[in-house]
Amino acid sequence: MTDKVALITGGSRGLGRSAAIQLAQRGVGVVLTYLDNEAAAGAVVREIEERGGHASALQLDTSQPGDFPSFERRLTSVLERDFGRITIDFLVNNAGFGINNLLAETTEKEFDAMTNVHLKGVFFLTQQLLDVIEDGGRILNMSTGLTRFCMQGFGAYAAMKGAIEVYSRYLAQELGSRGIAVNTIAPGAIATDFGGGVVRDNPDVNGFVASVTAMGRAGQPEDIGHAIASMLTDDSQWMTGQRIEVSGGMNL
Repeated sequence: MTDKVALITGGSRGLGRSAAIQLAQRGVGVVLTYLDNEAAAGAVVREIEERGGHASALQLDTSQPGDFPSFERRLTSVLERDFGRITIDFLVNNAGFGINNLLAETTEKEFDAMTNVHLKGVFFLTQQLLDVIEDGGRILNMSTGLTRFCMQGFGAYAAMKGAIEVYSRYLAQELGSRGIAVNTIAPGAIATDFGGGVVRDNPDVNGFVASVTAMGRAGQPEDIGHAIASMLTDDSQWMTGQRIEVSGGMNL
């Protein structure tokens, strides 16, 4: 059995997948959630197990808080079956999606969908799982470099993440008495399928990102996966309520 266990929402692809693999390589057991691509989630679990790690996958729609009590029951059942315990040490609120749309053209439907996943879902899933997180554990919420610098078309998404940064500070204050550290990680532009794969697949966008980044390139999923694993498994428990940007020095 592993000594530590992490729950990563949206762990079947992109940054969540990278974080799951990197944590497993550090000896952390992983439960990852997926929305509808069970095959992709299964592939991540197999990859982790082939490398000698331990992982399980559970379906979860983070936009549906009404499902969170049943998810908690399924989670504790899987934890007991696969890891010999009923608690987790780390919660990574990563699940999400993006839209590339001007504020003047963002629809109420798009706004509500982002609110439900990026803010409401994070708020109420974390609330549901507070008794499942060990004292002395860690919560890491996903933010974005776009709360510090602006790129046209991402205003609504950045607004959600700005709210998450404030929420995280308040959560850190409330959970401090339990020794639980709460921080946000803010990636820069990463070459994934996020936002329709605009950074990964559009050479002009990729080149622009590289031109405004101190390290001279767009980020890769592994850059963030390594950072997440490091923040959760190093000895920085005294750090809480902080926003940590991992952007390669974008728009300094």
